[in-house]
Amino acid sequence: MTKYVFVTGGVVSSLGKGIAAASLAALLESRGLKVTMLKLDPYINVDPGTMSPMQHGEVFVTEDGAETDLDLGHYERFISAKMRKSNNFTTGQIYESVLRKERRGEYLGKTVQVIPHITNEIQNFIERGAAASNNGQTDVAIVEIGGTVGDIESLPFLESVRQMSLRMGRGNTAFIHLTLVPFLAGAGELKTKPTQHSVQKLREIGIIPHALLCRADRPIPEDECAKISMFSNIPVNAVVSVYDVDTIYKIPRLLFEQGLDQVICDELRLDVPPANLDLWDRLVDALQNPQHEVTIGMVGKYMELTESYKSLIEAMRHAGIYTQTKVKLEFIDSEEFEGHEEEIVNKLSQLDAILVPGGFGKRGTEGKIRAIQYARENKIPYLGICLGMQLAVIEYARHVAGLPLANSTEFDTNATQPVVALISEWMGKDGALQKRDEGSDLGGTMRLGAQSCPVKEGTRAQSIYGATVTERHRHRYEVNTQYVDQLEQAGLIISARTPTEQLPEMMELQASEHPWFMGVQFHPEFTSTPRDGHPLFIAFVQAALAQKNL
Repeated sequence: MTKYVFVTGGVVSSLGKGIAAASLAALLESRGLKVTMLKLDPYINVDPGTMSPMQHGEVFVTEDGAETDLDLGHYERFISAKMRKSNNFTTGQIYESVLRKERRGEYLGKTVQVIPHITNEIQNFIERGAAASNNGQTDVAIVEIGGTVGDIESLPFLESVRQMSLRMGRGNTAFIHLTLVPFLAGAGELKTKPTQHSVQKLREIGIIPHALLCRADRPIPEDECAKISMFSNIPVNAVVSVYDVDTIYKIPRLLFEQGLDQVICDELRLDVPPANLDLWDRLVDALQNPQHEVTIGMVGKYMELTESYKSLIEAMRHAGIYTQTKVKLEFIDSEEFEGHEEEIVNKLSQLDAILVPGGFGKRGTEGKIRAIQYARENKIPYLGICLGMQLAVIEYARHVAGLPLANSTEFDTNATQPVVALISEWMGKDGALQKRDEGSDLGGTMRLGAQSCPVKEGTRAQSIYGATVTERHRHRYEVNTQYVDQLEQAGLIISARTPTEQLPEMMELQASEHPWFMGVQFHPEFTSTPRDGHPLFIAFVQAALAQKNL
C-alpha cells in the first residue's frame, strides 16, 4: 500500500515548499523507494494554462499534455518519476468533477456538500494520482498542498488529508509543515513566534505535524530550534533549519544532514538503506567549480518575473554543469529594443549567445525580431524556443527570403504574408488563408504534450538529437507550410517536421552562413534535468564558449 507524506505551508507563500518537498523525495528515492509527488492547488481555475505568468509563474507541461503548476517541474528535476495530469489538480477540477457526478445522479438525490462530497473527491484524486505513477508500484507519495494554513480556500484540502490520515492509520501517513522564521534587523534576532502560531493554527484543524521545516535567511541556532520544539510540541530532532543556499541542489544534503528523511522513514515504518547523496554532491561540485564562463542574453517580455522561465533557467544551469561552465544569464526586456538601434548594439554586442524563449501575444515581438536579426547578421549563436523559433522564421522571411511583410496572425489578423498562423487559417479551400471570427475564442487547438518526429539527415539537429526528436509542446500557432518552399530556397533549413501535417518543428541555418543558429517549436526545457542535462542546451552553451574564444 502506498504511504503518504503531506506537506503544508504557513505564514507566507513562496518559501520554497515545492523544492523542499522535491528534495525530500530525492532522499527517499536514493534509499531505494519508488516515489511520486502531487501538487494540490486551491485556486478555482481548472488549471494554470490561462493564467498570466506575472501572477502564477511558469506553466509546466507534462508528457501527457497537462498544463500544470511550475512545482511539477521541480519534481521531475529531483526524482526520476514522470509527472502526469493526475499529479496536479485544483479546486476548480474537484468542483467540476463533483458537479458532473451530481448532474448524472450519482449522489442519488442527496444534498451535495463540502463534507463529505468535496473532501471525498479530493481523496479520490490523491489516490488516483499516486496509483498512476511507477506502474502502480509507488511506495511513497509526497503531496504538497498549495497556499498557507489559514487560507479559506485551502481548508477542504487540509480536511481531506486529515481524514485520509485517520482512515489509513498510523505508520501510513506523515505531515511536514514548512514555515517562516524571520530575522528582524531592528531587534537583531530571529523570531520564532510566526512558526509557533502557524503550528497552532494547523493543530486547531486536527493536524499535528511530524516534522517542521523552518525557513530563514541564515542557519537557525540550536537554542531557537529547542524553543520551537517546546512550544510546538514537536521533537527537537524533527525541527529542521532550512536556510538560504546559493543553489537549490544543496537542499537534499541540507535535509539529509539534519535527519529529515530518517524522521519520515521512522514515522512511516520504512526499513530501508541510508540515502546516497553522491549524485547531488557531484552536481553541486560541478556548479561551484566551473572551468569556463559565458554570458547569454535572454530576450523576453516577462523579465520582471523570472519565475516565468523557471525550467529554462534551470536547463541552462544543467548545461553549465555538463560543460563545466558558469552560465550567466542576462535578462533583457525586448520592448527596450523597439526603435532604439543604439540600445540593441550596446546590449547585444557584449553577449556570447542570444536566447529568445516562448511566449504569447504581440507585446515586445518587434524588439525580439531585432535581437534575432542582430544575432543572425553578427554571427552570434542563437536559440529560439517556440515563439522564439516563429520570430526567427519571420525575421528570415522579411530580410532574406523576399517577404518584407511577413508576420504572424497572432500579432496581425490581417497579415498579407502570414508566415506564422493557425492551421485552421491556412488549411481552408484551395489552401487560401481563412480569416477567423474575431468574436470567437483563440481559435485552433493548443498543441500540448510530448510528440515525436523524424530529424533530417546531415543537419545540426541530427547531430544533437539523432534520427528522432521527442519533446513537449505548448503552442497554438505554426509556421505556415505554404511558405516553407520559399524559405528553404532562400537558405533556411527545416531540420524536423511533424510526420503527418509536415509542420516545421526545428529550423537552422547552414554552417557556412552562421556558426550556430537554431529554432525549435517545442519546449526542450521541460525535459532537462540536473541528472542528465539536455543535448540541445549543452550544444548551445558549447557554441557560446566557441563564440567567446574567437
